[in-house]
Amino acid sequence: MNNNGAQQTSIQQPLPDMQKPVFNLVPTKVFFTKGVGTHREELRSYELALKEAGIEKCNIVNVSSIFPPGCKIVSRNEGIKELVPGMITFCVMARCSSNEPRRLIAASVGSAIPAEEDMYGYLSEHHAYGQTDETAGDYAEELAARMLASTLGLPDFDETKNWDEVKKEYRMSDKIVKTGNTTQSTIIDPAGNWSTVVAAAVFLF
Repeated sequence: MNNNGAQQTSIQQPLPDMQKPVFNLVPTKVFFTKGVGTHREELRSYELALKEAGIEKCNIVNVSSIFPPGCKIVSRNEGIKELVPGMITFCVMARCSSNEPRRLIAASVGSAIPAEEDMYGYLSEHHAYGQTDETAGDYAEELAARMLASTLGLPDFDETKNWDEVKKEYRMSDKIVKTGNTTQSTIIDPAGNWSTVVAAAVFLF
């Protein structure tokens, strides 16, 4: 009550920016994995592919294509040890499914990592029909390198050169330190069961 008997209204002031909680979910580690599963049900084939990849017990959240600055690449075995059942797990994942007999399918995640540790890199997802491991993997790897090259201001690839030639040139530029891919392919069985292939970059904190 004020001196005039009127009730005062308390107005809550917004917190200054410096007092607001900030959550930066920037992964510190990543591992690459892949798998294939076959079953008469499509969803079950996907689950079996995740199981072969070692990430079936996770609640997977698909994210886009940024490789965090300074993120450490660890082995698949080391990364899987950090997973617990029900864990919300962020992945860049490629996935492909089919039940067409004798159809070749592939899924690939490409990576391009810059030389400067404080600079982010790129991950790409690619899924395809009729492509081998090598073809799908090269495509995904080149796609990631193209995105990073654009960010770094490097000239675009010479389309007349094959990927191996371009890769050597970009590594020699001292801007891109490493490119790679993780790829899984399979041929659908003659009986026409569902097969699913997955390739993933799995982030850890």
